[in-house]
Amino acid sequence: MTTDHALPAVGASSPQPDHDTVIDVRDLRMRYRSQDVLKGVGFTAGRGEVVLLLGPNGAGKTTTIEILEGFRMRSAGDVTVLGTDPARGDERWRARLGIVLQSWRDHGKWRVRELLAHLGSYYAPYSTALVRRPWDVDELLAAVGLAEQANQRVGTLSGGQRRRFDVAVGIVGRPEVLFLDEPTAGLDPEARSEFHGLVRGLADENTTVVLTTHDLAEAEKLADRILILAGGRIVADGSAVELSRQVSAEATVRWTRDGRPFEEATAEPTRFVRRLFEEHGDAIGGLEVRRTSLEDTYLTMVRDFEAGAVPDERAVHAFGEAR
Repeated sequence: MTTDHALPAVGASSPQPDHDTVIDVRDLRMRYRSQDVLKGVGFTAGRGEVVLLLGPNGAGKTTTIEILEGFRMRSAGDVTVLGTDPARGDERWRARLGIVLQSWRDHGKWRVRELLAHLGSYYAPYSTALVRRPWDVDELLAAVGLAEQANQRVGTLSGGQRRRFDVAVGIVGRPEVLFLDEPTAGLDPEARSEFHGLVRGLADENTTVVLTTHDLAEAEKLADRILILAGGRIVADGSAVELSRQVSAEATVRWTRDGRPFEEATAEPTRFVRRLFEEHGDAIGGLEVRRTSLEDTYLTMVRDFEAGAVPDERAVHAFGEAR
């Protein structure tokens, strides 16, 4: 195993598994002195996919993202992002990435529009026919909801406005892969909803988004795929619905009939609801179908792992591939 500072022996342009795979991670390992933080992590992310890394503190989420960003050398394993080993990525490769840190407090005396224009100028040499860089500043300010603060000094922004500005800094270069660390911390519910729309819009334009969050409701709304890390391994890989089905195959159907409440657990909620309406028609009201929440699913999977019920890694990957 290499030391923390040694460059992994992997080619700078390892071939991607297929044209739409943007991130390819195989047997990723990270050791700090005698502690193994990552123990064979493997996953892929496709173009335009929103992938969430979820796990308890110390599970290896931040380390994984820092390796993908090229900020940390891995101990072992093969990693490519946009077809390049992050450990060997050059400036042209970095220009294709966007990074939103959990907090960023520099350049408070600059005005919002001036600083974004200045930072954007660094991306201009890396503009291509397919991806025009940087993002037009006025369009970017409108997209993140800061048009009215364009001439305000960065240091005078409110907490929520500052978070929007952090996002603007991360996407000013029109990234093809965007890394977000707790992106909505400090945002009010309205701003958070607007941010979710922005992320989905970027994904619709084929930007791959990798994020971490402790807000499970946000994860359920935003992510196409959720990777649950525990103990340095991926213990689950799938959408929120797919993961909930792994924990419980049944859904809970709640309804009222003639004002009286009813509840039924069923493995076939669609068929059950259809039969319900066939039998009782307009007498049915207040219908609700609920599967196990992401919070319950996450807690169950982490507890199972901590109790020693470690899933076979091949089964985790086979589940992801089968989707």
